[in-house]
Amino acid sequence: MNRREGLSVNGFKAALARFPSGVTIVTTRAADGTPHGFTASAFCSVSLDPPLVCVCVAHSARCHPVFAQRDEFAVNFLRPEHADLAMRFASKEEDKFAGGPFRHDDPRLVFVEDALASLECVVHSRYEVGDHTMLVGEVRRAEVAPGEPLVFYNRAFHRVAEPGS
Repeated sequence: MNRREGLSVNGFKAALARFPSGVTIVTTRAADGTPHGFTASAFCSVSLDPPLVCVCVAHSARCHPVFAQRDEFAVNFLRPEHADLAMRFASKEEDKFAGGPFRHDDPRLVFVEDALASLECVVHSRYEVGDHTMLVGEVRRAEVAPGEPLVFYNRAFHRVAEPGS
């Protein structure tokens, strides 16, 4: 028996919801300079030499065509106080950048102000995988700050708790 025969979309989502992950906002700019971005909890490191990371953008995302063409993107690791921003970037809202805490000091990228960490990446490779495009980026620059990460678990945002608390 094929093990996938009994797997429903809801069952798959329920299982994945049990895996806690950090929350990121991935950004880039279109050729005309317009910023685009999306929320991603599926992010991982791929390699140390060269320094590579991976993030996936849904084909259905409004920003997908821009990420499919642009060669640079930023990954911003969020803090608990960025939860509303993460929800905005997970939505189909037209102007996700309106009134947000962003740094526009780079003509190619946009960074979340006060992010826990930000990575400036150049596309190393792209892969079409199911209903997503996987972006593998070579990290060219990283900024880090002290603080606590925003965590996504069981379809909700959480804070990191110390063991035993």
